[in-house]
Amino acid sequence: MEWNFQAAEDLAAALRAGEVSSVELADEAIARIERDDKAINAICVPDFDRARAAAHGADLARARGEDRPLLGIPVTVKESYNVAGLPTTWGMPAHRSYMPAEDAVQVSRLRAAGAVVLGKTNVPLGLQDIQSFNEIHGTTNNPWDHGRTPGGSSGGSAAALASGFGALSIGSDLAGSLRTPAHFCGVYAHKPTLGLAANRGMVPPSEPALPIDLDLAVVGPMARTARDLTLLLDVMAGPDPLTLGVAHDLTLPPARHERLCDFRVLVLEEHPLISTGSAVRAGVNRVADALVDGGARVERRSPLLPDLTEAAMLYMQLLVSGSVARFPVESHERLRTRAAGLSADDRSLDAVRLRGMVFSHRDWMEADNRREVHRHGWRQLFAEFDVVVCPITPTPAFPHDHSPNPLERWIDIDGVEYPYFDQLVWAGLATMPGLPATAVPAGRSPEGLPVGVQLIGPMFEDRTPLRLAELLEQKIGGFHSPR
Repeated sequence: MEWNFQAAEDLAAALRAGEVSSVELADEAIARIERDDKAINAICVPDFDRARAAAHGADLARARGEDRPLLGIPVTVKESYNVAGLPTTWGMPAHRSYMPAEDAVQVSRLRAAGAVVLGKTNVPLGLQDIQSFNEIHGTTNNPWDHGRTPGGSSGGSAAALASGFGALSIGSDLAGSLRTPAHFCGVYAHKPTLGLAANRGMVPPSEPALPIDLDLAVVGPMARTARDLTLLLDVMAGPDPLTLGVAHDLTLPPARHERLCDFRVLVLEEHPLISTGSAVRAGVNRVADALVDGGARVERRSPLLPDLTEAAMLYMQLLVSGSVARFPVESHERLRTRAAGLSADDRSLDAVRLRGMVFSHRDWMEADNRREVHRHGWRQLFAEFDVVVCPITPTPAFPHDHSPNPLERWIDIDGVEYPYFDQLVWAGLATMPGLPATAVPAGRSPEGLPVGVQLIGPMFEDRTPLRLAELLEQKIGGFHSPR
């Protein structure tokens, strides 16, 4: 039997039943990577010798009667996580040889749960692209079409899962970096509620791995099934043992409902600032039809929905102001000059991003206050609805575009070009207020490319969109191998 595309929970059951050993799973996964990854380039830092040793240790542990959540399961880790003994570069040539001394907290949790780490997966330069390519490790290709991107910045992880390189992976999400690759590669991902999973050690190379509360950014699970997302989230969730973990234990509330017919769902397919491509629109509607067919209450609009235009602008302001905060002073002054030259009535997202790059602390505080107003609006909406279904990006995976300045790139949506980074507005819908969002497969485009949607849920009620993802997987299907 080939195990490479089996769900993690099925592998765990087979390991418990003695149908396969962890060493066999690791050897089969490594053989597949060595055979197929030359064309995909998802695994940028293999760690096969230690993986085989860990698999042998997992088999010995099971023989002693141990049974941990991921005992003997082969997994991968996004390159941006610190793994002791492996380089962490974030794709930045200046840090090519940086080697952290200890594992990131999430890598430690994987190991404690018994997982077998096969290696690290590719990312874009500095994690700042919707693709996954860099000078050190090259370009990762979409397993469905090698001329297209798998997404970013967790593109290597999504491509690895779609290719059968391990059963699970961990990534991160600031601008859709979990959800977009899942959508492009036809797998599952979950962006947890902001602060739910500790992020220490998912840090730029050579910076200290401190227990810092990040704004907007989260770490989270990726998998080939919805149930596997929950399995891995339960390993990842919880505060950092150096901070809140000293005094707090985590207890996530159960999903609001167990049956599809009990869910109340708001479905969105249109955004005021960007068109939704026909392939993605079809995916959203396929999910909506499945919900209706399953007896769920489905609405297409609500006066409770926070303003999408202001939400996108706030997201862009918070995103870019944090991203450029460490730019050299001379770069900041150049940006200030460019921003001052903008027309007062220029309200484009490009203008919003440029102004956000030179935010003062007062400006940021005002945006943060507006974010709290939006959070309260979402609380009111989630008193009437359980989940919001909407796109992740406006299109399926697009062709590789390595033009040096991403601000000069364009995204083609059914023949109309939009600024490249405008496609982030849908990802930002959940990111700006810190809401959980689960990316689920929703069919194929006419060209055969995967299409996904996101299920946005109430803050700290991560199990609600995850449960709906399971029910939708049963209703319309989920992951299919590109082969």
